[in-house]
Amino acid sequence: MFSPAGPSVRELAMQALSSVEGGYDLLAPKFDHTPFRTPDRVLNATADALRPLGPFGRGLDVCCGTGAGVQVLESVCRGPVIGVDFSTGMLAQATSAHPDARWIRADVRALPFTGAFDLAVSFGALGHFLPAERPALFAGVHRALRPGGAFAFPVGAPQPITSPWYWALLGFDLAMRIRNAVWRPPFVMYYRTCPLHALRDDLAASGFTVTTVPLTALGRYEDRNPRYWLVLARKASPSSPTPAL
Repeated sequence: MFSPAGPSVRELAMQALSSVEGGYDLLAPKFDHTPFRTPDRVLNATADALRPLGPFGRGLDVCCGTGAGVQVLESVCRGPVIGVDFSTGMLAQATSAHPDARWIRADVRALPFTGAFDLAVSFGALGHFLPAERPALFAGVHRALRPGGAFAFPVGAPQPITSPWYWALLGFDLAMRIRNAVWRPPFVMYYRTCPLHALRDDLAASGFTVTTVPLTALGRYEDRNPRYWLVLARKASPSSPTPAL
């Protein structure tokens, strides 16, 4: 599951018993050698889906981590690229790996931008937010975008109940709930709290018009449904009518 350069069991245990911020500070030097980093195939599929919609101007990576998503932004944006995260350790790794981008430490539930970006992306981060926290996150991204701007992120389709991954993710979320019930500080990381219908509803409530694009390059299930979707949330431009909700 991990490469030889990845974290040890002891290091993972220390991360799991920390806060989200502290845990990622600890994991940062070895994060890119774990399965938690968004795979390049997902990043490439996202870039391929966004490219016909661009080119975009300035780009924002929300919860940028070590900066893997910057390669998506740099491939579709003509303007500067900025990554935001609250982990000092992760930002240090991002700065080392991508010196041409700009990195800002901030809580993404209170993004410090207004009308500054044409495209925002996020990869693998939504499970770190409880459902009650998503409205503040999405409202901040909406505020950070220019009129007509887009917020895009890939989501996996629900695993079939017959899949071992269905039960593995269910077991992980259950273990995290038990851990957070008996240990402080909490470590918020859940895989099953972000169903597509809930994300669409929260984005629409924040003022976005939401569509989804199948990322067919990442494969299909036996029933031919795609394994991944790209959620594409648009901020209305002054010339476009406000959609009825």
